[in-house]
Amino acid sequence: MRQSLQLRMGQQLTMTPQLQQAIRLLQLSTLDLQQEIQEALDSNPLLEVEEGDTADAESTEQHSQDKNNTDDSQQSSDEAPVSEYEMDSDTAMSKETVSDDLAMDVTWDEYMSAAPASSAAPLPDDDNVYQGETSESLHDYLMWQLELTPFSPTDRAIAIAIIEAVDLSGILTLSCEDILESINDENSEEPVELDEVEAVLKRIQLFDPVGIAARSLQECLCIQLNQFAPDTPWITETKMILTEHIDLLASRDYRTLAKKTRLKEAELKEVMTLIHSLNPKPAASIIHEEPEYVIPDVSVKKVKGRWVVELNPDAMPKIRVNDHYAAMSRTAKSSTDSQFIRSHLQEAKWFIKSLESRNDTLLKVTNCIVQQQQAFFEHGPEAMRPMVLNDVAEMVDMHESTISRVTTQKYMHTPRGIFELKYFFSSHVSTENGGECSSTAIRALIKKLIAAENTAKPLSDSKIADILAEQGIKVARRTIAKYRESLAIPPSNQRKSLI
Repeated sequence: MRQSLQLRMGQQLTMTPQLQQAIRLLQLSTLDLQQEIQEALDSNPLLEVEEGDTADAESTEQHSQDKNNTDDSQQSSDEAPVSEYEMDSDTAMSKETVSDDLAMDVTWDEYMSAAPASSAAPLPDDDNVYQGETSESLHDYLMWQLELTPFSPTDRAIAIAIIEAVDLSGILTLSCEDILESINDENSEEPVELDEVEAVLKRIQLFDPVGIAARSLQECLCIQLNQFAPDTPWITETKMILTEHIDLLASRDYRTLAKKTRLKEAELKEVMTLIHSLNPKPAASIIHEEPEYVIPDVSVKKVKGRWVVELNPDAMPKIRVNDHYAAMSRTAKSSTDSQFIRSHLQEAKWFIKSLESRNDTLLKVTNCIVQQQQAFFEHGPEAMRPMVLNDVAEMVDMHESTISRVTTQKYMHTPRGIFELKYFFSSHVSTENGGECSSTAIRALIKKLIAAENTAKPLSDSKIADILAEQGIKVARRTIAKYRESLAIPPSNQRKSLI
């Protein structure tokens, strides 16, 4: 094999440590970013949390208000939204000095497609939040009632086995035969009979809430119905329907149900009213759920006819370089100490600069989104415009993958609620007049139509498609069904009700 020397020309992009840090911070969620800032504060003595006094805060607020008044006199109300992100006087020094020290070989936007996305749970706080839910244990509540109920040792063991077999929805997951087998395996000296297990089960089913540990929905409703007074109107007909025609009730086939029970429509309505007073999920009234919170990264509000975008100051702590420690780099007697301070000073400047880049990019993308979706803020989801990531990428001159990461797990607080930035992106559907309609707007229209429908004659997917076609929006029935399912709305036969 012959060896030779060859000269080749090529281009290669080099990712500097500063660029890597900027990329990582950009894609972090609020919780991840706060953790990253806290780790930087713990590891770098030259970084500190900014603690401005009241006078500085009032001065900054007055300066921001004066600036807004000046902008209002120069711009009309139909112009693009403006940003009111202002640097405090204490961090102005950092912005001036850091920018010269942080030289990047290339723009970090070119590397965003290679950077992994970040995921994190939302961070608790008191303001500007929307809530999710987390379930607590039902087992403890039932065991607490067990301790207050007189049981023999054998019955107590059976009751514990039954409670342990109840799932979070309140349904007994094991049959009485399985429970009997497990009890006898543990206590072979005194075997338990099946009727003993069933007797204890009946007592457990009368625990609060009534109907807990039922083996089916039918049994759960019948247990609750048995607690009504015998002279309750229509109770006999209701028991008959629950025991003999539960399948027709589940399918909401009221016509066949009325025919088989020989009840008139008015009488069947009375029976359905009594059934609706029962609780099909009794455990849901006991499980107390803790809220989860999301802190918005930006907020949007209307100021003098213009939609204004602001960074949320509570989303992350304000940090700055400690001037006292930074000055020690020039007065340190030891070269080791001087080098230590200088290296950490440079890292602190890089970190602050990366945070500024993240904020600027987030504001730029958010301003573009608000500018394109002003109809949504004025009129609601039905006025949402179709928009994809590439549309924003072209307007802000960034890569599409960058926009994807900037809008992932970033939230916007608006007068209409809190939304993830991804919410404002949707595909388009062509209209009869040659225009486009957002899929989000179509979902909002479907939800509005179904909310206003007659429950006795709910709208079918085909009927909804016809109504939208009358408004100039051509959508196939299958598309309507897909959008309806995404909204967790059941089909028309399951929405039918006599009440």
